[in-house]
Amino acid sequence: MFAHILVPIDLGDRNARALRTALELARRSRTRVTLLHVVQSVPNLPPAELSDFYARLARAATRKLESVARRFAGAGVRVRTELCVGEPAREIVRAAARRRADLVVLGSHRVRPGRPATGLGTTSYKVAIFCTCPILLVK
Repeated sequence: MFAHILVPIDLGDRNARALRTALELARRSRTRVTLLHVVQSVPNLPPAELSDFYARLARAATRKLESVARRFAGAGVRVRTELCVGEPAREIVRAAARRRADLVVLGSHRVRPGRPATGLGTTSYKVAIFCTCPILLVK
């Protein structure tokens, strides 16, 4: 069904459900996976001013990506990792198009029924709106 799944992750544990879901989908359908981490850029500051800061974040993200990639590879899934700096939603949408992903699997905040507008500014909402391939939001 899917040939390539893009899985954006952050450095926290909030992605656990999305990762389990993506791993199971990929394992069952023999799909290749790209794990993506976007280091959030600081707006209105030249990148050179924060190069050490970005480098530290990139090292931490690389360790996390490699750890998750080992889990996927251990389950027999073909996996690659990708790291970039930018605005997360924009970079996820770009990566999905560039990598020709058939599906993006990412975690999403739970939205309270009485306050549905609280989810409108989230990364997952933006990705769901602007991405051209199917999106699976895991809560």
